[in-house]
Amino acid sequence: MEPTRNCPLFGGAFSAILPTGAIDVSDLRPVPDNQEVFCHPVTDQSLIIELLELQAHVQGEAAARYHFEDVGRVQGSRAVHVLSVQPLCLENLSLRGCCQDAWFLSGKQQVAKENQQVAKDVTLHQALLRLPRYQTDLLLTFNQPPCHSRSLGPENLSCPPWSLSNFEQLVTSLTLHDPNLFGPQ
Repeated sequence: MEPTRNCPLFGGAFSAILPTGAIDVSDLRPVPDNQEVFCHPVTDQSLIIELLELQAHVQGEAAARYHFEDVGRVQGSRAVHVLSVQPLCLENLSLRGCCQDAWFLSGKQQVAKENQQVAKDVTLHQALLRLPRYQTDLLLTFNQPPCHSRSLGPENLSCPPWSLSNFEQLVTSLTLHDPNLFGPQ
């Protein structure tokens, strides 16, 4: 995909700018309806955009931590460690009109891939955008495994590993086009 092209998400209900080379994982395997998942063509990096039920029982920074720990439980992480949590400036978000609260979390989780015994530390960056009007927590995750290059041959130099600024562009460019996705309000 081109780096500056808005990509439709969730059937066109959202759009966002994805980094160069993002491959739609739903073209490769089934992906739950509440997720959009993209992988890097060369590295093991991935981007996940999830529409989750609003967790109204947690607020502020605790909400970001809650979702990070929940992802860890789902992935069977052996350890989760939060490195930092910071509020996101709503003015920088395309979703500022419907986002009440936004957080950026960086952390590490110790995860073993399918059919592997050894767990590796994976760095995760997450943006939590809270949309109470739609009873939705929008969670964006950037997975950065430790050894994220499958092959360092010259044929792969055209698509360098994704950076944190690529993830930030995804987060800030995410735009809602059709609120009917959330059902009647």
